[in-house]
Amino acid sequence: MGKVKVKKSDVWIDMTPMSDVMTLLLTFFMLTSTFVKNEPVKVMTPGSISEIKVPENGVLTILISPEKDATGKPTGEGQVFMSIDNTEQLGNTLSDMAGRFNVQLTPKQVETFKTESMFGVPMTKLSAYLQQPSANRTKMIVTEGIPLDSIDGGMSEFQNWVDAARTVNDEIKIALKADAKTPYKTIKKVMNELQDMDESHYYMISQLDAGKSAEANTYVRGGN
Repeated sequence: MGKVKVKKSDVWIDMTPMSDVMTLLLTFFMLTSTFVKNEPVKVMTPGSISEIKVPENGVLTILISPEKDATGKPTGEGQVFMSIDNTEQLGNTLSDMAGRFNVQLTPKQVETFKTESMFGVPMTKLSAYLQQPSANRTKMIVTEGIPLDSIDGGMSEFQNWVDAARTVNDEIKIALKADAKTPYKTIKKVMNELQDMDESHYYMISQLDAGKSAEANTYVRGGN
């Protein structure tokens, strides 16, 4: 007796509903995501057990990196860079600083500055820096940094930037981001300069260490 052959039929699945869902999810993430800024130097933040989140808007971020020489070795010093997430406030802060230091900038230079993810060039070099092509600016900024030294016994250039940002937005939040290998004396100097301006409330950006956080939570529960 011959075998009965079962006719195979193709399975067709209507993926239209799935496509609609994927489109909605993609749109949602595009509208709600916060893009990571292209920082002039790579910073490996230290681990922390704190779960307090830094605000996403209205933040002046101060990046403190370990300075390195031409061979890539740390020099024992540090560099300071800044960023302001609001483009309009960034432009107004720059205008304030240009007035304080009598720096003349063209409209094109101002627009170039506003497109920078972070800034960190002394005011005396800012105009020449903004004249450079993007590729050159990327190479130049890693060798600079905002000066922390007092000017004629008054505020440092760093303090002037913070003060200008506070003048533009008196509710701006300050966040410090330092590399795990940044010299403590540089971080301490930045903190001291903020304290001298009565800026004692700021966020410290760090990576959540899940292991340490779990240990801390276990300790707290055990202590109770």
